[in-house]
Amino acid sequence: MRKQYSLSSFSFFILFLHCTNTFAQSPAAAPAQAAAPAQAPAAVVAQPPAATPTQAAAPHGITNVTKILEKAGHFTIFIRLLRSTQEENHLFSALNDSSSGLTIFAPTDSAFSELKSGTLNTLSDGDKSELVKFHVVPTFLSTSQFQTVSNPLGTWAGTGNRLPLNVTSYPNSVNITTGLTNTSLSGTVYTDSQLAIYKIEKVLLPKDIFASNAPAPAPVQAPVREKPTKAVPAANVESPVAPVDISSSVTFMQNSVVGSVGIVAAAMFAL
Repeated sequence: MRKQYSLSSFSFFILFLHCTNTFAQSPAAAPAQAAAPAQAPAAVVAQPPAATPTQAAAPHGITNVTKILEKAGHFTIFIRLLRSTQEENHLFSALNDSSSGLTIFAPTDSAFSELKSGTLNTLSDGDKSELVKFHVVPTFLSTSQFQTVSNPLGTWAGTGNRLPLNVTSYPNSVNITTGLTNTSLSGTVYTDSQLAIYKIEKVLLPKDIFASNAPAPAPVQAPVREKPTKAVPAANVESPVAPVDISSSVTFMQNSVVGSVGIVAAAMFAL
């Protein structure tokens, strides 16, 4: 009986030591679990800022007109003019800042080849800039909007009777006139909700630059001044008609002389 009690006491003592070790180890594990929540917020905070700047760097993407024309091909001369006049930068800024969009009528290289040789070389830098601006309408126009647009269209070059640009829409075509140029849209190079580029086969010539180079019609009226000179010899042509009257006068004079002689003779016989 005493032996069994000793065993029970020993077992209880072993169990007590085991529980003591268990309780002693539990507080040590708790800090390890508490450290885990401290790492989670660091990971969550670090990821979102990394994604945000990448999206803000190019919110929409600015359209590059010259690159579009280069990709389409056959617009080498027009691209050269855009760059030499700095209008390329103007287009870039307008597409970035404007909410109304742009419409560009882009002449092909063959359109420029139809101009008189050396035409572009005779233009000043200001005229070249105005020529380019005359092909840009400061609003977006889809092909369907040409049916309702008001003429004359305003361009970057300005408005007025020296810069007329009129558009007429037909079921299958759109005609453009400037007073010196008459052409039609021959295709769409590019279009989105902000920019429309249309291909044309003739350069749009504004009167403000090219009308003064046209031959003046005044010399056609010059021959009218020669009429008074021709009228002078016409008065001398009437002189040959005079002999008709002279002959009758001579006959009358002859009769008068004969009559006078008869009277003188009769007077002498009377004496």
